[in-house]
Amino acid sequence: MKPNRALIIMIILSIAIFSVVSAGCTATGQQSPASPLPTAVAAPAPDCPALVFTDREFAFELQRTLGASYSGEADIGECLATASRIKEGDFESWYSEWNKTADNFRTAGDGSLAAGHRVTAMEAYYRAATYYRTAEFFLHGNPADPRIVETWGKSRESFRDALSLDVVPYEIVAIPYENTTLPGYFYMVDDSGTSRPLLIVQTGFDGCQEELHPYAIEGIKRGYNVLTFEGPGQGEVIRVQNIPFRHDWENVIGPVVDYAVSRPDVDEDRVALWGISLGGYLAPRGAAYEPRITALIADGGTYDVGQTLLANLQNGGGASANMTKIELQEWLQTDPVEFNDAIRDAMARDTGTRWLNENGMFVFDAGSPAQFWAKWMDFSLVGVAEEIRCPTLVGAGAADHFDPDGVQAKALYDHLTCERELMVFSDDYGAGSHCQLGAFAQSFAARFDWLDDQMGMSK
Repeated sequence: MKPNRALIIMIILSIAIFSVVSAGCTATGQQSPASPLPTAVAAPAPDCPALVFTDREFAFELQRTLGASYSGEADIGECLATASRIKEGDFESWYSEWNKTADNFRTAGDGSLAAGHRVTAMEAYYRAATYYRTAEFFLHGNPADPRIVETWGKSRESFRDALSLDVVPYEIVAIPYENTTLPGYFYMVDDSGTSRPLLIVQTGFDGCQEELHPYAIEGIKRGYNVLTFEGPGQGEVIRVQNIPFRHDWENVIGPVVDYAVSRPDVDEDRVALWGISLGGYLAPRGAAYEPRITALIADGGTYDVGQTLLANLQNGGGASANMTKIELQEWLQTDPVEFNDAIRDAMARDTGTRWLNENGMFVFDAGSPAQFWAKWMDFSLVGVAEEIRCPTLVGAGAADHFDPDGVQAKALYDHLTCERELMVFSDDYGAGSHCQLGAFAQSFAARFDWLDDQMGMSK
């Protein structure tokens, strides 16, 4: 089926709206007038208050950075002062100011270390690592930009310098994968070599594993050894190894579990997997084919990327209501010029749409928006979710604008045939956002209590 002009417009409207929604909150930045594309179809009113910025994508990412304050890997005053100097909706201004802040605290840490103040240096390095990571976030519009690898490298170097000064035992590990390796950190309760339950934590669409350090520390507190890693499309693997995302994540989780159970300090009968953000699709996909996973957390649950697009098309009515997911994907695979031109126009007018598509093309190694969306539509658990056998916790946020009304999380939950629980976080105390960013105390308490019960860790 070749879409007619009306159908093309409806597809673009659906993706533009989905792009803004998935970026955090439905609203536009101030860098340019609102796009006529998203306004042609009504979108749900946002319930996401601006934080410093009226640009909702910038506000959301600031909230994400502020959330690292829970573990001492950011500080509120430093974040707010940096944000106050950023030009609204300007990606270059975002990079410049966060990079300056990161440089400042990297230098401060070096000075403290030279003076013999280990703890002060460690804390400064952790914060610098967060700020470098935040600085790099919006650079992906030009995959050849040398600042991507340079700034990511400064973030990882600062993080590892902090780890070397910390008291938690750890190893930097290389996990065998196909004809290469995947990078990981193995955090230990102690250095006794005692076999313990293992928690594997992985990120999603736009994260690096250093951001998972707070999850690892919470696991250590509760008696788990913890393994974090980056797979195709993530962190070092896309930036240095140039390996893009793949939808069949079972081919990633299998080697990770192979490595984990080969260690004498891992209880192979108690291996949990926690996937964050798009990891709420990746981890369930892996667990469906990996019987050695004994408990699973999908944070937040994702069932089928194409489902949301189709729902928007069908709600729009007209000829578009009869288009199937396969037809939409096949059309996108032809790399239609009219689609790419319209999406790029929407990207120029809206920060959230721009970021989602730029990052998507970067992590999928896609040369156009159409190629990115065609590949992303492969991310589906249809006919797969039913194969998950371990107890599974599906998370959702009541105000998560990546998944309005928890449609994706509920769909995953409904298709599970294993022991399962759907945990919806309200926004009464700020825990309703995507992956409960900014409300880690509530998130960790609820999820780890569930995990402890499943893994026999409750006391």
